[in-house]
Amino acid sequence: MQDIEKIYNSYAKTVYKYIFCLSKDEELSKEIVQETFEVAIKNINRFKGDCKISTWLCQIAKYIWYKNLRKSKKISNISFEELENVIVSNEIIEDKLFEKQEKIKLFKKIQKLDEETRNVIYLRILGNLSYKEIAEIMGKTTTWARVTFFRGKEKLKEVKDE
Repeated sequence: MQDIEKIYNSYAKTVYKYIFCLSKDEELSKEIVQETFEVAIKNINRFKGDCKISTWLCQIAKYIWYKNLRKSKKISNISFEELENVIVSNEIIEDKLFEKQEKIKLFKKIQKLDEETRNVIYLRILGNLSYKEIAEIMGKTTTWARVTFFRGKEKLKEVKDE
């Protein structure tokens, strides 16, 4: 039982950050983290050790999130209204409005990128994860995560505003 608590304490935050980057919903993310660990405990005998446990847990969480999307018949793209709710600033109202508009433009540009690049950018910017953590979640190398993020930033410079 102590091992399960240790695993939960070590990886729950990473799984939460990953799912929050996808869902932009705190409560849903918390629920998915709980469900992820329930599924992991029931299926621990299926974990072969050919990837890191954090990667395995994030894959379970992603599957649960997709399952929830299908159930609720929501589209898999994040709505810009949800992104607006995530953006918080301590500046005056005029600055907040300007900043919000700029961030919405940025997120619209990010939505035009391929899914892997988009996920890396979300995990890095919104999830505040290191390249190593992103690599573990995505099942890739740290170099891949760093290069994908850099190339994604370069692509964003080329995407035209709407």
